[in-house]
Amino acid sequence: MISPTAPPLDLVSLGEPLYEFAQVPGEERKYLQGFGGDTMNAAIAAARQGAKVGYITRLGNDEFGRQLLDLWRREALDTSGVAIDPDAHTGVYFIHYGPQGHVFSYLRSGSAASRMRPEHLPLDLIRRTRCLLSSAISQAISACACDAVFAAIDAAKSAGARFAYDSNLRLRLWPLARAKAVISATIALADDFLPSLDDAKVLSGLEQPDAIVDWAHRLGAGRVALKLGGDGVLASDGTRREHVRAHRVECVDATGAGDCFAGSYLARLAQGDDFWQATRYANAAAALTTMGYGAVAPLPRPEQVRRLLAQSLSGDQYPVSSR
Repeated sequence: MISPTAPPLDLVSLGEPLYEFAQVPGEERKYLQGFGGDTMNAAIAAARQGAKVGYITRLGNDEFGRQLLDLWRREALDTSGVAIDPDAHTGVYFIHYGPQGHVFSYLRSGSAASRMRPEHLPLDLIRRTRCLLSSAISQAISACACDAVFAAIDAAKSAGARFAYDSNLRLRLWPLARAKAVISATIALADDFLPSLDDAKVLSGLEQPDAIVDWAHRLGAGRVALKLGGDGVLASDGTRREHVRAHRVECVDATGAGDCFAGSYLARLAQGDDFWQATRYANAAAALTTMGYGAVAPLPRPEQVRRLLAQSLSGDQYPVSSR
């Protein structure tokens, strides 16, 4: 059960935050400062939808880390699970926009977040959440961080919380054989599994979305929301299956759209939506995120999502603005 000694949280997200430098489109030498990291993006997306959210990570004792902390406080995240590592740096990444889309470069080896261990976990925080979210990136950045994710899952589920998982496969971080083994073991623990189609094809060896959803259920996943990019979402609760079609928007950058889906979906579940309502809402929120550059800045507010949903019902194809 959730600890009675402190107010419960709707969601606790665990993972690796990154300080972002995003190239100004059309400018080779100009970069805008920002923030990223899949579980952090999802945490902020959930908080913007009204959920009570905590974040667990480690930061370096540097300006990048201080700016991330300032961001989380502005976004009303509970930062009691954030630790400062005096012997490591905060992770950094760069986004370059080329002819084939955005290209990422990372400075994350040996980062503070990659040094997270099971003994570092704030168990009291984990035990008072209704849902824990993590991703395979958090497991790929180091062996000790992978152990910490499994320990957090055990603590959360032992306290009665649900576990949500995004595969977010990054093969530059670990070999495919290890990724498949670890991710498959984690899917078996997931009450909500939220993969992208590209990830799931590589992990399952399958091509068709319906077959991939069947594969995820066979591994043990409870509910599955398979993100199909521009084709929407294939959602399944194990009994019923529904294709939630994509919203047509003026997409400029898909960075963080899947993270926005995860955070918005979990926020709506916490606020009483059923699986199907939460999936449709998150699908609209993710579409709005693609209308701006960067991972955090375009994350929408509820009024924007409701406006897009209403416009789609009325037959309008493009929202006036994502802001």
